[in-house]
Amino acid sequence: MKEEQFSGNENIIIGRNPVIEALKSGREIEKLQIAKDAEGSIRKIIGMAKDKNFPYQFVEKTALDRIAGGRAHQGVIASVSTFEYCDPEDILAIARQKGEDPFVIILDGIEDPHNLGAIMRTADGAGAHGIIIPKRRAAGITDVVAKAAAGAVEYVPVAKVSNIAQTVDRLKDMGVWIGACDMDGTEYDKADLKGSLALVIGAEGHGISRLVKEKCDFVLSIPMSGRISSLNASNAAAILMYEIRRQRNGRTEHGT
Repeated sequence: MKEEQFSGNENIIIGRNPVIEALKSGREIEKLQIAKDAEGSIRKIIGMAKDKNFPYQFVEKTALDRIAGGRAHQGVIASVSTFEYCDPEDILAIARQKGEDPFVIILDGIEDPHNLGAIMRTADGAGAHGIIIPKRRAAGITDVVAKAAAGAVEYVPVAKVSNIAQTVDRLKDMGVWIGACDMDGTEYDKADLKGSLALVIGAEGHGISRLVKEKCDFVLSIPMSGRISSLNASNAAAILMYEIRRQRNGRTEHGT
């Protein structure tokens, strides 16, 4: 039986050989879904996904049947993004075009697509010029993200990079200050957040990676008065983004 590469949804690749070729080509795979009882060349696909750090999950065959819409999926479906990513330099160029200091959000391993979508929505509202995410072990721009972002994917540029730590170094070389959101820093409302700035938000659960945090110029914290020691990543990002916006508006309005 002939394998079809694309189903009715252009974000989906179905069939073993098409998925293998997509993995070989270096195409960005957002998620692999594999039937729980699949065998044979599926092991090769799993090995390739592991080598490239692409996320995959085992699901019931009936779930794949629904996604494939009657086409022969052979136990594997890959979700790919048609979203057009940019480069970090493009985000800085947007700031220059607007005559504004760069305001960049760096997400160090956010895996929950709902969190990514919520952060994109807030970034648009707070006036951030763009978001930087890693290529591996992190959520990319999918339909779920787009829905959570409530339209913000059309307005917020997103750069996808191979190495967040190296990207931080590049931004610093271009005159951007880097602030990390973590528990052991200066309370956010006591910090000077004006000027060229990139805000780093860590992954759910384990936060910012050690190397990335070491490269940051300063650390910001959000004081917690209750029994819970930290906020959801998208909530923390929202608080800090709007503090940055507040300070920038103050500088614009009062000339300070």
